[in-house]
This record gives sequence, structure tokens and C-alpha cells, in this order.
Amino acid sequence: MFTSTLLAAATTPLEWSPTVGLIIILANIFAIAFGKSTIKYPNAEPALPSPNLFGGFGLPALLATTAFGHILGVGIVLGLHNLGRI
Repeated sequence: MFTSTLLAAATTPLEWSPTVGLIIILANIFAIAFGKSTIKYPNAEPALPSPNLFGGFGLPALLATTAFGHILGVGIVLGLHNLGRI
């Protein structure tokens, strides 16, 4: 009985599309801009090979902002999928 309830509640699987990729990219851009204005020491060591290319970020700041961007993007994609928009 419980298994049939879970199967009835399951939604269609979400497949990758250019819309999903665009949402993730925009979420990362937003996260990097937010991190640029809020991280206290954005150029902490270890440094990246070309810091000017990465906006003056060190490796920790770059990893933190892009991880936040992916988490934010996945939340947006799953939320929009749940609402039936994508």
C-alpha cells in the first residue's frame, strides 16, 4: 500500500535542457556577484593561476561562490519543475 502511494506521488523525471543550463549559469553569475560584494577576504590563498581572469578571487572564494550558485540553481530548477514551468 505504501509503495503504491509513493509511486502515485512520483513526478515525471526532469531531463536536462538548454533552459536548465541557462538557469544554472544565471544562478552562478548571481552568486559570484553576491560573493564579490560580501566576502571579506576574496583573494585568500591559495591563489588562482590568473586572479584577474576570475575577478580577483582566490580558490576558496571561487569554490564557495560557484557551489552556492549551483545549490541556488538546482533549487530554482526543481522548484520550477515542481510547479510545472519546465
